[in-house]
Amino acid sequence: MTTLESKGDWNIVKGKLKQKWAKLTDDDLEYTEGRQDELIGRIQKRTGEAREAIEKAVHELHSSCGCK
Repeated sequence: MTTLESKGDWNIVKGKLKQKWAKLTDDDLEYTEGRQDELIGRIQKRTGEAREAIEKAVHELHSSCGCK
């Protein structure tokens, strides 16, 4: 997963993740730079998805939003 460079970019990705997995809450998607593994773990726990699928989804959503 790439490092998300700004809070605005993360808010866009967070919204798209919540559309993809409606079970996710704002608490699940709390992002602190350098703690990507923790974020992926919270999403995994809530959705039951494989780590690779979550990383791929985050990367694709980040790329498609026009974020830096």
